[in-house]
Amino acid sequence: MGADVSRETAVPEVWEPVTKLTVNGRPSVLSLDTRVTLLDALRDHLGLVGTKKGCDQGACGACTVHVNGKRVLSCLTLAAQCEGHAVTTIEGLARPGKTHPMQEAFVARDGFQCGFCTPGQIMSAVSLIDEGRAGTDDEIREFMSGNLCRCGAYPNMVAAIREVASTGSGDAAV
Repeated sequence: MGADVSRETAVPEVWEPVTKLTVNGRPSVLSLDTRVTLLDALRDHLGLVGTKKGCDQGACGACTVHVNGKRVLSCLTLAAQCEGHAVTTIEGLARPGKTHPMQEAFVARDGFQCGFCTPGQIMSAVSLIDEGRAGTDDEIREFMSGNLCRCGAYPNMVAAIREVASTGSGDAAV
């Protein structure tokens, strides 16, 4: 009864999905589960913590970034969806040695208080101008309504956006 049964144990092939992202002009190759959001890839894998995790449900706008120049909620976007696309975060908005005009206007007009929502607000504001939707204060408020501020700095944000829109310096490529 002591039959010697030799079993060959097969080792399962371990496969990790690879996601290639270009963030703020820098290419990155990440081993990510296909379910990882762009927000988590930015914060947890690339160390870009300027983009904030607010509600994690697409309701607050704190996680707003640009993908190919268009604003997206990074908490609702899979990192894998961004392969082959240019992602810009708040860290990549300014140029070396020069802040973006929207960042300057938010500081000058006190468009933030606690600052938590500020990166998402600025990213949306830049897109708002690029989209040509900053004609009036009402229009600015309407198209910024997806970005929430618990501190209530809205009037100052509108003033900052209006200032940049009036000078024509809100282009994300500045």
